[in-house]
Formats: sequence, C-alpha cells, structure tokens
Amino acid sequence: MEFYNREREIKLLEDARNLSEKSARMTVITGRRRIGKTTLAIKAFEKYRALYFFVARKSEILLCREFIEEIELKLNRRVMGEFSSFARLFEYLLIQAQTEPFTLIIDEFPEFSQVNKSVYSEMQNLWDRYKETSRINLVLSGSVYSMMRKIFENEKEPLFGRANERLNLQPFNVNVIRSIVTTEVPDISKADLLAFYTITGGVAKYVELFVDKDKFTFDQVLSEIFRESSLLIDEGKNILIEEFGKDYTVYFSILSLIASSKTSRSEIESILVRDIGGYLDRLENEYNIIRSIKPVLSKPGGRIKKYFIDDNFLSFWFRFVYKYRSAVEIGNFNYVRQIVERDFDTYSGIFLEKYFREKLAISGRYTRLGKYWERGNRNELDIVAIDDLHNKALIAEVKTNKSRFRPKLLRDNAQNLINKLGGYEIEFKSLSLEDI
Repeated sequence: MEFYNREREIKLLEDARNLSEKSARMTVITGRRRIGKTTLAIKAFEKYRALYFFVARKSEILLCREFIEEIELKLNRRVMGEFSSFARLFEYLLIQAQTEPFTLIIDEFPEFSQVNKSVYSEMQNLWDRYKETSRINLVLSGSVYSMMRKIFENEKEPLFGRANERLNLQPFNVNVIRSIVTTEVPDISKADLLAFYTITGGVAKYVELFVDKDKFTFDQVLSEIFRESSLLIDEGKNILIEEFGKDYTVYFSILSLIASSKTSRSEIESILVRDIGGYLDRLENEYNIIRSIKPVLSKPGGRIKKYFIDDNFLSFWFRFVYKYRSAVEIGNFNYVRQIVERDFDTYSGIFLEKYFREKLAISGRYTRLGKYWERGNRNELDIVAIDDLHNKALIAEVKTNKSRFRPKLLRDNAQNLINKLGGYEIEFKSLSLEDI
C-alpha cells in the first residue's frame, strides 16, 4: 500500500532534523502498536543519513554488535574497538555527530528496561554533556504507551524534560479512510465503507492488511478476521497483555463490558461486583485506551460520565472476539461470524456517530463537540457542535436509516440544552448512512 497522509508528521520530523544540524535534538514518537511509527520514521528520513536500531530483548552485548553492523553499513565507516554497553556506543555516536550530523532512530525504546535499566540514566548524563556540541537527530519510538509516558513525563525519571518534540501518532482520519477505500473500490457501498471504518478505525497496519489483500467489503473483512491462522484473532491480547501485566483479566473484563455498551461505572461494578475506579482511571490516563465523556455544557466537576473504548478495532475485538473466546478457541469461527452479522447494524451505530463527529471536528468550525444527555440517560442527543465565535450550534440525530428520523422528538429532547444555549442560533439536522 502506498504511503498516505502523514504530511504534518513528516514536516515536524524534518524540521527537527534541520534544527539538529546546529545542536542535538530529541524527538519522541508514541502511538499504539500497528499505527505506523516505524514506517513514518523511516519514510521521513529516507533521503538522509539515518541509523535504525531496534531494541530486542537480548543481551546488551549482542544488541551492540547488531547496532555496530548498522553503523558500519549506513555511515560507511569501520567501528574500531569493542562495545559491550549501549552507553559507550551512544557516546561514540554523539561524538561522531559533532563533525558529521545524522539521524539515529531507536525503535521500541522502552525495551531497554528489560536489557539494562541503567541505560536511561546513562543516556541522560551523556545527552546533557554533548547536546550542545553534537549534531545528532535522535528519534525515540515505543508502543507501550504507559512506559513511554513514564520515561519521558515522570519527573523522577532520568530523561524527563529532555525531549524537544513529542509526536503522538494517530489513526488515519475519516477523510483519509474514505479516500483510500474509494480509490481502490470507487463503487463501494456506504454500508461497507462504514464497516471498514468501524473495524479498522484507520489504524495503518489493519488498513494496509485489507488493502494489500483486496478486502474492502464487510463480508471480505469478516472472512479475513474469522479464519484459521488469522493475524487479527489474537490481536487484542498481543497488544495489551504486556501493558496490563498480571491484572490483565480484570482490565479485559472491563473493556469487554464497555464494548458491550455497559458504559457507566455503576453498570460495570454491578456486574463485576468490585470497585473499578482505579482501573478506569489507569485505562484512561495511564494506558490511553478508554475515554470518558461528559454531556456537552456539563460543569467541570459534574459526575455524570460514560466510558468508551477510543480504538475502533479494540472495541470490535472485545465485543466479538474476546466475548466469544470459547468458540474462537475451538475454531468455531463461523459461529462468531454469525453473531457479528446479526448484531453489527446495532453495534456500528455508535461508530456512525463517531464518524460524523470526527468529520465535524476536521471542519474546524466548532469550539465544543460531543454528546448530550441528562441523568438516567434521558433526552439523549447524538451530536452537539457549538460555534462560540458566531453563537451558533448544531444539534443532530444519527440514524442508520434516514426514514427513522423524528424531528419533533429531537427538538423536544433538546429543549433543556436550548435553554442553556440562550441567544445561540440552533440548527437541527438528521445524519444517516446516506451522508457518509
């Protein structure tokens, strides 16, 4: 698949590289696994001299040997002497970059904690010593979000405050997804386009997998997921078990319930019969997997909130794969697929809402954007978009089928919100599958 829509990110990386020709620069790239961090970094510096180090879980000596091979190949020079520690090799590179600038990409940087925990403090000492004289462009990437955040944002950690730039790589937005899919299949149905978005969420690796295999329709995508040796059946486990550690079963249970529309803390606690406040907080603020939302215009201290899995694919995986893992484990993929086909119209409704909210966000016309509901889920409104600059607001109802739109009901449900928006010009709208 060709390289899509990372112009802003590439410019940021190129600007950092240009600045590194005066003094050393450190850029941190974060983002969930499969989002395209490695591809982005390599693409951004393909025209320049760049080293690529991948940190695998092996002895430090073996890693250094691999890195030396990369140095000799890319910098076209013989590395003299023995290097048994990464710190010594890193100092060597900082010194080399004093006279000959280059980029050093270190992928899966948090894995150094499994190789030698002192690497971070050693790098900090060396960075502080050489950053003004060295002209190295250092790019550090990692997929374990909680570890990357700890390394660079915890003030007790050695590398806190050292990064000059931080890039949190996001999935392709809805406009890019539509462009990719319609370029490959110009006559794709709107239902299939929604299904492609609902399942991939714009994560680069999943989009690439389906594009390369020429699978775009709902039926084709399900056939790729629910089959023997599918790369996606164990994807949720592969991505998250390392993040969660020994408590992963509790986190997985919470995420499965959220994916099944149990979106309030009280609902989840009543099923699990335990306090989950700490787990929800870590899922949102440490692991960056769920997001809590409050009704538009709610007070900052308001306690009414709902939780959603921010990642489309993980939501799908917990709703249909993890929930029915017993059938998956015995290879009864057809059974699980039938459940997906039965429930998908209802399930995809929240992603149709998400699709339109994202399009409205991309438009740049609004200062506040979200949902609205009142205690007990009364008077729920799918989309509220507020333009404070021009005192305008959009209130929209989202239905898969436009014929189900009820204008009077929408206005009735919006009455309390309208009162809060006194003086604003209100536009009411219906959005459906036809509009994507």
